[in-house]
Parts: sequence; C-alpha cells; structure tokens
Amino acid sequence: MKVLITGGRGMVGKHLQEILPNASYIGREDCDLTLWKEVEYMMFLQKPDHIIHLAAKVGGIQDNIAKPAEYFDDNILMNTHILRASLQFKVKRLTGILSTCIYPDTVENYPMKEEDMFLGPPAISNFSYGYAKRCMAVQIDAYNKQYNTEYNYLTPCNLYSEHDNFNNESKMHFMTALLKKIKSSTNTLNLLGTGKPLRQFMYAGDLARVIKEVIDKDITDSFNVATSENLSINEMANISLKVLNKKLKINYSKPELDGQFRKDVCNKKLLNNIPNFKFTNFEEGIKKIYSNI
Repeated sequence: MKVLITGGRGMVGKHLQEILPNASYIGREDCDLTLWKEVEYMMFLQKPDHIIHLAAKVGGIQDNIAKPAEYFDDNILMNTHILRASLQFKVKRLTGILSTCIYPDTVENYPMKEEDMFLGPPAISNFSYGYAKRCMAVQIDAYNKQYNTEYNYLTPCNLYSEHDNFNNESKMHFMTALLKKIKSSTNTLNLLGTGKPLRQFMYAGDLARVIKEVIDKDITDSFNVATSENLSINEMANISLKVLNKKLKINYSKPELDGQFRKDVCNKKLLNNIPNFKFTNFEEGIKKIYSNI
C-alpha cells in the first residue's frame, strides 16, 4: 500500500517519518495545494492508496485575527483540492487531520464529544481557521455519503514536540514558547492571562502513532485524539518548572488575554478503536522539547 502524507515536513510529519519511513512526504516546496493543477499533477505522479492530509495554514492567535480571510481561503482550497483529487484518482482511504478548534467556543457539558461539533460557533480568536477545519469534516462526510468513499478524520488536541518551529514565534506552539521563556527567565516567569484556562496537551509523536494504527488497522471511524489530562496553564507552568528544576516566581498580567476557558474533548471513541493506547507522560514529553531549545 502506498501512503502519501501532505504537510509531511511539519511537526507531526517528522514524527511519522520515524515510524513510516516508506511513505511519501509532500511539503509546500513540492506542491502548492491551493493550486488545482499542481495537486492534480502531484496525484498523477504519486498514485497513493491512502492519504494522510496534515497540510494546513496555521499560525498564532494574532496572525489568525489579522488574516482571517487567508486562513479560511487557503485551508478550504487545500482541503477541497485534496478531496477532489482523491476521488478523481480513486484513492481508497483518506484521513484528514483536523483540530479541536472546530468545536464550539462553549458548551454545557465537557469533555466535548464528536457529535458536539455543531452546537455553536468556534472561538472568535481563530474563528476562520476553526470553521475551515470544521468544513473539512463536513466535506469528508458528504463525500462518503454521495460517493460511497471510506474517508475519515482525526481531531487532535493541542500538540507539542521537539520538532516544533523553534525560530518562528508566529508558528511556535504554546509549550515550546513556554519552555523557551522558562529557559531565558532569571527570577520571574512573566505570562499573559490568569493561568486559569484549561487545556489538553498531547505529545505530537502520539498523534503520529495513532495515525499509523489507523493505516495499519484500516480504521475508517472518525474520532478525537486527546489525552485524558486537562491541566490549567498555571499547572503546566508549575510542572514545567519542577521538571526542569527552575525556581521562578510566576507573574500573570493582562487577564483579558485568557481566551477560551476550556476546550477539552472526549477520547472514548479513540480508545474503542485502539484499546489500551498509552499516551506519553507530560513530564517526559516536555523534557524532549527542553533538550532541543
């Protein structure tokens, strides 16, 4: 079986290269997925049996707020082109990688289940990106219904990894930014917000292992991929300080920048499909990042 990974040189793609060395990995320098002719030609050359669609336009909150049209247009185009081409070239399986940003800003009951996706609009901070990713879930379900395809999607929580973009603050993930700030701080660790918001953070290598299981076991179900831990920002900061043996006083400012209070999702369907899956311990995961800073 020939597996094609889009966004294959990104954070999760690099973890997949370690466990799926025989797959084909496509980056933006190989094919501009926003251009139909390039996608069509790439698919003609590759002729994959299974596509893992990781590629997306991603960035920090400020960039999302400043460029909402770009985040919507680029992601909608990439997703649509990959799906159209998969149908045209009779790709047997496709797995789209979404984000918990697709879920409503607030719901009555947490953790959120897969069927809660449409209970409200995504958080305003990355509204366009969240809707574009949600649209991919709608597209995949629509293709399965109309064309009898067996495509699916995985919805991971926040990720961290030693393969993060360490030199670009606009693309750097939260845990990398936090650990870099811890390393550069002397007496005080200055953080924005109140430290109270809750987040699920998962080692990106765990998502890669789930993707491999989906391929190996030919899983066509769609489900969330997240740990059971739901820690506050303050808890994560204190755990990080303890693990890294740093004694800093934490100072919070600008409480209006807290953002979404919680967005945790249920992982029951994941564990039904992949029983006994073991996530990387949070403390071990952040050690991997810190050793690369």
